[in-house]
Amino acid sequence: MAYNLCASASSLYQPLWNSLSSPSRDPKTKPSTYYFTKLPTFPPQLKPSSLLQLTTTHVSLRDSVPQQSAKEEENVRDPIGKEAGTSSKSYVWVNPRSAKASELRRKSYDARYSSLVKASEDLNSCEASVEEVSRVLNGLGHNLLEQDAVVVVNNMTNPAAALLAMRYFRDKLKFNREEVMYNVTMKVLRKCRKMSEAEELFDEMLQRGVKPDNVTFSTVISCARMCNLPEKAVEWFEKMSSFGITPDDVTYSTMIDAYGRAGNVEKALNLYDRARAEKWRLDAVTFSTLIKIYGISGNYDGCLNVYEEMKALGVKPNVVTLNTLLDAMGRAKRPWKAKIIYKEMIDSGLTPTFATYAALLRAYGRARYGEDALVVYREMKEKSMELNVVLYNTLLSMCADLGYVDEASRIFEDMKSCKVEPDSWTFSSLITIFSCSGRVSEAENALNAMVEAGFEPNLFVLTSMIQCYGKAQQSDDVVKTFNRLLELGITPDDRFCGCLLNVVTQTPVEELGKLVQCVEKGNPKLGSVVKLLVQDNHEGNFKEQAAELFTSVAADVKKAYCNCLIDLCVNLNSLERACELLDLGLTLDIYTDIQSKSPTQWSLYLKSLSLGAALTALHVWINDLTKAVESGEVLPPVLGINTGHGKHKYSDKGLASVFESHLKELNAPFHEAPDKVGWFLTTKVAAEAWLEARKEAEVVAAV
Repeated sequence: MAYNLCASASSLYQPLWNSLSSPSRDPKTKPSTYYFTKLPTFPPQLKPSSLLQLTTTHVSLRDSVPQQSAKEEENVRDPIGKEAGTSSKSYVWVNPRSAKASELRRKSYDARYSSLVKASEDLNSCEASVEEVSRVLNGLGHNLLEQDAVVVVNNMTNPAAALLAMRYFRDKLKFNREEVMYNVTMKVLRKCRKMSEAEELFDEMLQRGVKPDNVTFSTVISCARMCNLPEKAVEWFEKMSSFGITPDDVTYSTMIDAYGRAGNVEKALNLYDRARAEKWRLDAVTFSTLIKIYGISGNYDGCLNVYEEMKALGVKPNVVTLNTLLDAMGRAKRPWKAKIIYKEMIDSGLTPTFATYAALLRAYGRARYGEDALVVYREMKEKSMELNVVLYNTLLSMCADLGYVDEASRIFEDMKSCKVEPDSWTFSSLITIFSCSGRVSEAENALNAMVEAGFEPNLFVLTSMIQCYGKAQQSDDVVKTFNRLLELGITPDDRFCGCLLNVVTQTPVEELGKLVQCVEKGNPKLGSVVKLLVQDNHEGNFKEQAAELFTSVAADVKKAYCNCLIDLCVNLNSLERACELLDLGLTLDIYTDIQSKSPTQWSLYLKSLSLGAALTALHVWINDLTKAVESGEVLPPVLGINTGHGKHKYSDKGLASVFESHLKELNAPFHEAPDKVGWFLTTKVAAEAWLEARKEAEVVAAV
């Protein structure tokens, strides 16, 4: 009986064979001494029934039977305690070379356990039939115990054979706790993601009068989770109360993930709050779901808070967790956070996956971190990762916004070589890139390829084409594109008309007539204002018509309309109308904070204006300075003009470089500040002298 207990307590006791071999002895040397071996004895508190319970309580919750604690292991090795060391009955002197030692090795747990595992392996590979399963299990002999059945089924990975093995043991043995056998069988079904079979096995339990326990439900719930069936997990969790079973912390923790993925966010977050209060043990999968919940709801700070709590609790993030967080930071447009998280992933020894690179590419692409996105793209290509059309479109859209024309061409060629089919977004981005850079033939080729691929050009694409032809001053093609838009039944919107207005500002005076007609068709109110400017018609109230126009268009295009109309006035040498439009823009808050005054500096801010609007604002400011001096107002020590330091993404010139030339033409004493980028400064004395000289020049010119 003592041997049977030793053999059956497979996961609890250190094999006798291990104690027969000295770990410190060199196996190559002959034994010159004999060894004393402590035979396994069992403390009173470990009865056969308790051994069964310890062996099987958690077997359906883990992939393998959990290891003992150090204290339990010590008790097993020395179950009587320290005083037992004085008892001669606890030890037997064995000559390692004797036949008795060989017999003890043969009867040790290692030999028994190995035969059980071997049976599991044979069952995994055999045909799932009653005959074959019976043949394998008959080889174990007739002295089978409940624990033997648990070990065999627990090590199986063939679900059909596992069900037959369970029924074989059920017919051969009288189980003290039959639910344990069902639980380990369900664990095999969970391991193989067989949800429907697990539900059928549960029904069989009920039909046989076997009462399910907490482990049964935990196993079925985790099976649903592994099968990506969160609704099923919720269904089974909510069944537990009808069986009088109270979920444990492990089950509750699992349900945070299940409720989150099933869409019941409120329930998931309530359970998470309870988990924090009661200090439940949560796994990385649950934290990943919580991060995803917060990310979908747009609470990106919540994502980061969950991540920090996870680390504080000592739960090591896995790749899925970090990928989920990277994706959230991409949608939050926080690429700097994505960089930090990626570095933490690498530092922790985790290997980035395709999902990692895809999340980084989206994060950098959306935030227009051009160089970082291209680095990730190149690394993906080096690792032979295949990008999909969405990722290619992300890169091309970023290139369009940043003016990366050559990079976009190379990416598109790579896309074609990888046989990834472009969609309408792909062609739209390409046409935008070529149009903004003035590459007419490339833009036309992309448009033709789009049509050949079965995609009709939309409003966005035709807007880009009009911009392209406008840059090339191909007015006839602008008109053709506009007419094509109408033929397709597309209604011009405010943005399209704004682009058309911008083309008008780039068109020679002799070609303006044909374009004005297009503007009138697209937006009659805008066409009326443009016609007054082009025809230099002073009849009617120009300012009133312009105000009515600005009131009728969307807020996000008002400044663009006003800038273009002022540019057109400057091109037509209509400074008076330009000043009227600037004043109207200030009155309607289209322009704000253009001028500022402090005791130490008066400033003009131009960086949000077009070139024509900026020149008009400078003209008005100079007149204001002249009036201030004439009225006796004291100028401050410093006067400054802020143009900003950027340049247009599709041009080598910025407002600062153009303005520098204009200030020299005016002989103005403003000079670029070496320590303040985008600022042109002058002193009170220099400004007053210059204004006085301008006044004298005007007097002379008038004579």
